[in-house]
Amino acid sequence: MGGPTSAGRAISPFQKLNDRLAGIAPGLTPINLGLGEPQHPIPSFVGPIIAANLDLFGRYPAIRGTDAFRSTIAAWLNRRYGLAASPIDAETMVLPLNGSREGLFFAALGARERAAGIARPAVLLPNPFYQAYAAGAEAAGLEIVLIEAGLEQRHLPDLSRVAPDVLARTIALYVASPTNPQGSVATLEDWRSLIVAARQHDFMIFADECYSEIYRNVPPPGVLEAAAALGDGFANIVTFHSLSKRSNLPGLRAGFAAGDPVFLSDWTRLRNMAAPQVPTPIQAVAIAAYGDETHVAENRALYNAKFELAQEILGVAVPEGGFFLWLDVGDGEEAAVRLWSEAGVRTIPGAYLCLPTAAGDNPGRSFLRVAMVQDIATTTEALRRMAQVLG
Repeated sequence: MGGPTSAGRAISPFQKLNDRLAGIAPGLTPINLGLGEPQHPIPSFVGPIIAANLDLFGRYPAIRGTDAFRSTIAAWLNRRYGLAASPIDAETMVLPLNGSREGLFFAALGARERAAGIARPAVLLPNPFYQAYAAGAEAAGLEIVLIEAGLEQRHLPDLSRVAPDVLARTIALYVASPTNPQGSVATLEDWRSLIVAARQHDFMIFADECYSEIYRNVPPPGVLEAAAALGDGFANIVTFHSLSKRSNLPGLRAGFAAGDPVFLSDWTRLRNMAAPQVPTPIQAVAIAAYGDETHVAENRALYNAKFELAQEILGVAVPEGGFFLWLDVGDGEEAAVRLWSEAGVRTIPGAYLCLPTAAGDNPGRSFLRVAMVQDIATTTEALRRMAQVLG
């Protein structure tokens, strides 16, 4: 794999796919495995809670959220990551988000304030990556530097590949675990290594952990857990979570950021002027969702059953976490077109989720991303069609 490279402008992979498939009829009744939108049933408590809090839609919500929301999130994080010895403080270390995407975007704008005196402030991104990272960096006027992270790095960023002069002007690193789309999981040692580097060079880690509860067997360690083990607080770290995947609520637009209290305090001033608040009835749903693990376990079991089907039908390896298959098919775009035109199965070419390197290479070119979000019966049919087309 090559080293870090400066990137060009990111473009929505879904728009690129729409353009590529324009005018091509699906070969069979369409099945959408392109969009990572969970299709499992939403929790039964959502409707009643919104109805009980309906009148609160008549008031502007505070950007910091309700005390109950922040307390619930802090308690969940402390339970989930074993933070009793170094707990998250609900008052200073938690902020609600209108879904994790807007938080990941606005985070780059917050990091920009750390760039005083840096001639060309840089943001480090894995490649492939979630497009909101690059969009935020572009909006903040930051240089995007890609870190290619292949299988030998378990798709995690290897900062030893980043030149010292680049690290010196880095203000933020985006990293996902489980990785999106490959499904690899960062170990505690992986997180500790990144935290040490972030503090040494004084940049922020923006940890995208929105797939943290979608795993096969063992809960992924978290960045806050690693920071607590180091014993030096949560400086230089913000984690981002969402109910979209955990609780099958992509349309609710509810998530949170937690970590470095100094960064969050400064970021709140920006967010109070520009970012979307989370409506109070939505926060009430989030409080119930983060207080219940039964629906999360049921959700996870459905995904695991579908990955067993993929292993059986396609003979593929099962990722540690997340809900995507990342398939090496030789030419991802060609495979996506064939799957659509011959079988009606919509998938995303891996190249659409990457930016080309300085040498012009695209590390996702041979890959195909398949979102395992449909119900069991629909997924089974889609996998069988894929097996026929891909061989």
